[in-house]
Amino acid sequence: MTQGNVIEGVYIGNRFNLEKLFGKVFADYSDQVRLRHPHEIEDPEAIRFALAWHPDDDAFTPYPNLSLVSSIAAGVDSLVSCPSLPQTAHVTRIRDEAQADLMAGFAVWQVIWHHRNMGQYIRQQATPKWWQHPLDTPPKDYTVGILGYGLMGKAIARAITAAGFPVVAAVRTSKTNDADSEIGVRFETGADAIQRVAAQSQVLINVLPLTPETENILNADLFNQMSHGARLIQLGRGQQLVDDDLDTAISTGQIGGASLDVFRKEPLPEDHPWWSNEKILITPHQASDSSRALVAQQVTAAAIETVAGRVPANTVDRNQGY
Repeated sequence: MTQGNVIEGVYIGNRFNLEKLFGKVFADYSDQVRLRHPHEIEDPEAIRFALAWHPDDDAFTPYPNLSLVSSIAAGVDSLVSCPSLPQTAHVTRIRDEAQADLMAGFAVWQVIWHHRNMGQYIRQQATPKWWQHPLDTPPKDYTVGILGYGLMGKAIARAITAAGFPVVAAVRTSKTNDADSEIGVRFETGADAIQRVAAQSQVLINVLPLTPETENILNADLFNQMSHGARLIQLGRGQQLVDDDLDTAISTGQIGGASLDVFRKEPLPEDHPWWSNEKILITPHQASDSSRALVAQQVTAAAIETVAGRVPANTVDRNQGY
């Protein structure tokens, strides 16, 4: 099932040229793994692993001995929802502390953007107009809520508390002994934890993974739990936001502004009305990124572990989706 001692793999994805993105970094591991484009595969039965991102529904069908599918990033929802994904294959994701730091810095910048109403200064500069706006609410009175408390959520919480903002996070189980409690992070648990976090937040940050339970979670019901004029920072998955509900909440002032980094359809169409809405800040799915060298390192290690009959690091629970 391998070419000598080299484990055979395939690039699978319909949004990016994965071979172009990762070919050079995987060259450093050419004595251990070999990745090729599907049209270069002579013997599909020799393929043991795939590096994948947004696969087509039948993308995995040609490879009967596929035992590992790795995402190129932290998200795996497009992989576990793929109909042709073998039930016996391990699914892994990339775990990157540096990526969490990037996400945390991005989130802090977004919180400050909303807290200080920085958009008004961008508009004034275009005039040009010199006008100072008073800061009515100090950071200590501006609560930031976090939905999703894995690697990314924890990094975000630590960075935001360091900037002087109180943080409350929704978690599945009690975190009374969690080290983050010592730096002032409060936790809400239970079936309605997300709603209780939203109700306390002047800014709500979403970094939840996409699961059946979190799809469409950012909806009118949740927005109505928030204080009038609260802000939304959406860094999770595009399918978690009900677009029309956000439009309504912004038009009524229930949501005072939003930062959106992920969308149901990417790239966001050029004629989409969000581009011209001054209450919405758009970034092109760029809140964080993993180094390509780290991707190659972790995927190679996972392929070796899988072929040896072991469960690789960073394997996700398909039932939970992360």
